[in-house]
Amino acid sequence: MKVLLATGKPFAAQAVEGIQQIIASAGHQFEKLESYSDKSQLLGAVKDANAIIVRSDIIDRDVIEAAPGLKVVVRAGAGYDNVDLEAATSRNICVMNTPGQNANAVAELVFGLMIYMQRNQFDGTVGRELENRRLGLYAFGNVAKMVAKIARGFSMTVHAYSPTLTHDDLRKEGEYGVITVYSNRELFENSDFVSLHMPLLEETRNCVNYALLSLMPRDGVLINTARKELLVEEDLLRIMEERPCFQYITDVMPDRHAEFQSRFPKRYFSTPRKSGAQTTDANVNAALAAASQIVSFFRNGDERFRVNQSIITPTL
Repeated sequence: MKVLLATGKPFAAQAVEGIQQIIASAGHQFEKLESYSDKSQLLGAVKDANAIIVRSDIIDRDVIEAAPGLKVVVRAGAGYDNVDLEAATSRNICVMNTPGQNANAVAELVFGLMIYMQRNQFDGTVGRELENRRLGLYAFGNVAKMVAKIARGFSMTVHAYSPTLTHDDLRKEGEYGVITVYSNRELFENSDFVSLHMPLLEETRNCVNYALLSLMPRDGVLINTARKELLVEEDLLRIMEERPCFQYITDVMPDRHAEFQSRFPKRYFSTPRKSGAQTTDANVNAALAAASQIVSFFRNGDERFRVNQSIITPTL
């Protein structure tokens, strides 16, 4: 089988070497397309691929239709909204992610962003500390759990809410030291900082709006290392205009970045490019997991990390 590594934003060299070794050791052919600048390059590269490993690269219907022999796509990371699941499912192509492999890297970035802004972007003026402050985690997956663990070292009070977990489910997460809440309203009401950790789904798109943001303290801080589409940007601009101390820090640059930057230069910060998983450690973890999952898929049909539906052919 031919396995294609297609990354517009390349992995660390150590990660690429690891992928190649795993794929070759299993008897498969390995090919890579890195730092490509045009979709036509990707369309050409996939034409004889049986498996594809990507990061944030867009695998849409055009790409899937250009790959007649494609069997599996693995997104090296947690989020998979860059892959057209409907198009993949129509061809019975298995789409998988690598949950948890980037969790620590993203969690550390959350605290880097928080400290940077609480210390006024290190401009020499008097800032604030994190100790004894209240941190709210909107969703409680792998990244949020790592954030909760790190927060304990700062003596922060951590609240968590996840619409996909029951209260009893969250109570079992005692090792993370979180206080569970029953609703997103309760989360925002009881948090000085709210950190977003939901995947982008139809039910989460634009879920953070003025009604929720207005429940936070006047000097509240919103942190987004998930997806920009979770927010209603107009509502966030309104809150920041109404509340001179409200801050927004993000690893996913909003569509109205220039406006945020010009209007609130000391209360807004965005990384120039998504950086949550940009560590050698996370690169290697996610890359090796992706390669291993492909090998297991071809060896014994292992689909344990599948995120789209499987088409089952009825037996006649």
